[in-house]
Amino acid sequence: MKSLGVWTLPSMEARLMLGVLKLNQLRILYSEPGVVTGDTLIDIGSGPTIHQLLSACESFKEIITPVVKYMCELEGNRGKEAEKEAKLRKTIKQVLKCDVHQSNPMNPIVLPPADCLVSSLCLEAACKDLTTYRIALKNIGSLLKPGGHLVLSGVLGCSFYMVGPKRFSSLVLGEEFLREALSDTGFIIQEFEVLIRDDNTDDSCDFSGKFFILARKEEAI
Repeated sequence: MKSLGVWTLPSMEARLMLGVLKLNQLRILYSEPGVVTGDTLIDIGSGPTIHQLLSACESFKEIITPVVKYMCELEGNRGKEAEKEAKLRKTIKQVLKCDVHQSNPMNPIVLPPADCLVSSLCLEAACKDLTTYRIALKNIGSLLKPGGHLVLSGVLGCSFYMVGPKRFSSLVLGEEFLREALSDTGFIIQEFEVLIRDDNTDDSCDFSGKFFILARKEEAI
């Protein structure tokens, strides 16, 4: 696995590149031979987007959940956007209701254990405190088979974010807590990347940085 290092986020323009950085991280992750592959990938609450699945469709047979052009360029497949879109449509099999606060988040549906689970900017919005976050992490981890991979990304130090004129609360997360929570719920961290924010002129969100984690499930949670 290639390490992506620690990045600094100095400006609004750079902050807008957060999504671009994640795309590149996912491309590296799924293109590395034998690192994160399998038959089934589950996307938990990453939002009404497909960017987190574009590279995954090259490595998984089934996925349960202007970007296409950029991802094709990252992968060295310029001009193959139509093929990428067709492959993504073929590999996305189901879109299901999910509640991370239930022991089986997909209840009443019982899914076979998956090879990989992706979640971005979800648990910090869904959980009221750190204890609830740990429980939710354990719950989504139950959807993975032993040896399966969790790809988790989100923001550090964020207490709120704005969507237009509306303000929403967010659970404040720190790197130390995330490392402990993952360990306590049966995961071994393989990669932990941090993108640091050093310019606070934008008041739409008070995050201090963005994290990207690859972890492997060691045993049944």
